[in-house]
Amino acid sequence: MMKFKNIIVVLAVVLAVSSCKDNAEPEVKTVDIEVTNKEVAKTLDPNATYAKVEFGIEGMTCAVGCAKTIEKKMAKMDGVKSAKVDFDNRLAMVEFDEAKVTPKSLEEAVAKVGDVYKVKDMKLVDSFGGEAKKCKEDCNKACCANKTEAEKKACKADCKMPCCNKEDDKITE
Repeated sequence: MMKFKNIIVVLAVVLAVSSCKDNAEPEVKTVDIEVTNKEVAKTLDPNATYAKVEFGIEGMTCAVGCAKTIEKKMAKMDGVKSAKVDFDNRLAMVEFDEAKVTPKSLEEAVAKVGDVYKVKDMKLVDSFGGEAKKCKEDCNKACCANKTEAEKKACKADCKMPCCNKEDDKITE
């Protein structure tokens, strides 16, 4: 009789542990879309006015299933010249034709990928912040690392990187 009670207790514990899970994992929808540069070049209007926006995306849990899916969805939109989603910084950078795409339509495209994704802090920019920061970091590493301020000014003049050749950029470590 004691064995029977022990078996029932063990089965009850196993059943309770296996049936109760508190892992609230968001539903991830994946979309396989391939957009080639040739296809994009055919649909872009060379006379269009292009704008750039940066915005944060909340709710992403992975680089492939979330960030790449959102990136592909926005890149597929008619009038989008380029779309990049940086999973590490939770940041999207999109360049688009103002006549065909609006910031609101970009926000709607992100929401259509999944209910868990939310756009925050959307702003129009002249250039993407990530590009300028990376260029400046590369310039510091490649051209002017471990130099005094005077040497950096001389180095800046010799550097072939475009961000080093701008007059308004100051290279600092």
